[in-house]
Amino acid sequence: MSATTTTPSEHDPFEVLDASDFSFTRRAWVAAVPAQVYDLISDVSAIGRWSPNASDVTFDQDAGPRVGAWFSGRNHKDGKQWTTRSQVVRADTGNSFAFVVGGAEDGIVQWSWTCHPQGRGTIVEQSWQLLRLDPVLGTTRGDLDALRDYMTNSAETTLLSLAQWIAETPTG
Repeated sequence: MSATTTTPSEHDPFEVLDASDFSFTRRAWVAAVPAQVYDLISDVSAIGRWSPNASDVTFDQDAGPRVGAWFSGRNHKDGKQWTTRSQVVRADTGNSFAFVVGGAEDGIVQWSWTCHPQGRGTIVEQSWQLLRLDPVLGTTRGDLDALRDYMTNSAETTLLSLAQWIAETPTG
């Protein structure tokens, strides 16, 4: 039996896929210092201001932007709505904030934000990484490629909306 090399196909079955193939990072410059940007992105209740897909996000009672804290949020796509539970896995004040949908132990997707000072503002990076395969997200490479592309567009919209919101909101 000889080994054959195959290239990924959009029809590859779930069983042969690698979750680490499905990730991205997008960046935008915003007119605010990293500490201010961190305060905005770590306040999960504010994400609905910028995200085209998330709303009604709230930390659990007595929780906040610290490692281990849980929050819930409503998501919507293609006329469907659902609620997710997420857990904060990184909260480095002024620098980076990350959470895992489904929790640190058995989560499905990690979202992370990092802030890098540049000039009189900040380069904000938003990353998305599939942590494990789950049929709820799709069962073929084509499904997961489409999901990653959709989330990439969502992140780009979120970053642009965040930059615009910061530019238009008076500081004081």
